[in-house]
Amino acid sequence: MIPVEVGLIGAGPWAHDMHAPVLAAGPETRLAAVWARRADAASALAHEFGARACASVEELFDSCEAVAFAVPPDVQADLAPAAARAGKALLLEKPVGLTLDQARRVADEVSGVPTQLVLTRRYHPAYRDFIERARAVEVTGARAWHLHGALLGGAYATPWRREHGVLLDLGPHSLDLLEAVAGPVTAIRATGDPRRWVEVTCEHASGAVSSAALSGSVGQPLSRLSCYGSRAALDFDGTGLDHAPAWAVLRREFAATVRTGRPHELDVRRGLHLQELIAAALRR
Repeated sequence: MIPVEVGLIGAGPWAHDMHAPVLAAGPETRLAAVWARRADAASALAHEFGARACASVEELFDSCEAVAFAVPPDVQADLAPAAARAGKALLLEKPVGLTLDQARRVADEVSGVPTQLVLTRRYHPAYRDFIERARAVEVTGARAWHLHGALLGGAYATPWRREHGVLLDLGPHSLDLLEAVAGPVTAIRATGDPRRWVEVTCEHASGAVSSAALSGSVGQPLSRLSCYGSRAALDFDGTGLDHAPAWAVLRREFAATVRTGRPHELDVRRGLHLQELIAAALRR
């Protein structure tokens, strides 16, 4: 496969820690260009990973065949439709937009190009193995924990995360996993403070009930997924799991999505669905 030429929008911590090194590593992709609102950050990131620093998003579009986003969700919602109009495939972050209306607009306006969503755990071989085992049993109940301390300070305590909290940030990951093991959610509610701790409860079409504990304001990280049924109990502790295997799968599958044009399971519509669940949880 000829490497997919990818342009990266954003030059912050997540762009530096994940997007740039993963896309530059290849062999399925090549980091071709970088643009960010801070030209100095874009230039430094591009230089580090052998890419071209662009002075405008239009220049970036002219330099690549696909665009990856590592920016706040409202900025992604503004720029993703422009990239799609330029005919570029899209590697999107969650949430798709800062609001449900933004997410719906993005999903509608980018429908003509291949899209894929960065849902880290769904690409990890260990999580995929657990999901396959869970789907082989009748799940009566499930529980997810996703706890960390990013909102307490540091590079990832960004303004939008501090304002909107953990449900919009971590909720897509946990809800996606709970649906993967227990089936589509038909009812959902959330309680708590998104800036401290949130408990989410879901009812599934299968009859299963699930819950998730989410926090970005605790000192002890925990990432765990458990499923229970009449004949089996399955438990997976992903705390401290090395994400490198997930990034290799994501890169390979994104390149295949771009080259074949076939929809990926984790596309923009999946992201919209997860955001609709979050909005429904907040209304209850």
